[in-house]
Amino acid sequence: MQIAMTNAIQAGTVHYPAADGAEIEAYLAVPQDDAPRGGVVLIHHLPGYDEATREFARTFAVHGYNAVVPNLYSREGGPGIAPEDAAAAVRAEGGVPDERLIADVGTAAAYLRGLDTANGKVGVIGHCSGGRQAVLVACAGLDLQAAVNNYGAFVMLDSPEGSGMRATSLESRLPELSCPLLGNFGADDKFPTPEQTAQLAAALDKLGKPYDFKTYEGAGHAFFNVNRVSYRPEAAMDAWDRIFEFYGTHLS
Repeated sequence: MQIAMTNAIQAGTVHYPAADGAEIEAYLAVPQDDAPRGGVVLIHHLPGYDEATREFARTFAVHGYNAVVPNLYSREGGPGIAPEDAAAAVRAEGGVPDERLIADVGTAAAYLRGLDTANGKVGVIGHCSGGRQAVLVACAGLDLQAAVNNYGAFVMLDSPEGSGMRATSLESRLPELSCPLLGNFGADDKFPTPEQTAQLAAALDKLGKPYDFKTYEGAGHAFFNVNRVSYRPEAAMDAWDRIFEFYGTHLS
C-alpha cells in the first residue's frame, strides 16, 4: 500500500525525557494534516546526528509518516559542547552501548505513539551502525511493526579490532525478532559482505522469521549517501521504493 505524498510538512527540534531521566534532543518531521499515520524512528549512523539523517526524516514526512531522529549522543552533548565533540566522545568508546540504545529507541517509539496523529504503528530504520541497531531493537520486545537494515554490519559476528565499533553478534537474539525485516545491501561492501548477509538470511530461514533482502551489484557501503562518492543513485532509488512499499504494508 502506497501512502499519498505531501509537500506540506513541519520539521524541527524537540526534546523529551529518556527512561533514565536524561533529556533527549531529537528531530521531528511530520505531515501537516490530521490523518492518522504510522511513525518511523531513524537511528543515525556512528558519525552522529547529522544533516543526512534529518533529511531522511523529512523524506518520510513527505511520504506521509511521522518521523523522529533521536540524538543518541544527547548525554555527551550539552551547553558549550560542540555536536562533533559529543560524537567523537561516543565513537572513541566504540558507539552507544546496546542496552542504552534499546531504551532510547523505545522512548522515541513511545514519543511517536503519543502524537495526536499516530495510528499506533511504529517502524525503525538505520544505515551502517544504525542498520545493525535496527535489527537489535527489533529483537528487544519494543512492539515494533517493521524494521529496515541498510547495510548494517556485525549482526552475525563481533566487530573486529580496528573497525571503530564495539559490537557483538546479534545471532543469539534473532529468535526474539518480532517484526518483518527489510534489508538493503551492496555487493561490494566489506561490512557486511554478501557472505555475511547470506548467513543472516540462512539464520532467519531456520527460525522462520519474515524478511526481504536485496543486494545491489556495483554498490558498496553507504550507497544511500548523496554526499559521498559511494552514492549509487539507481540502487538508492530502488531501495527507497522497497522501503516505502514495506512500510506501506506494515505501518498503514
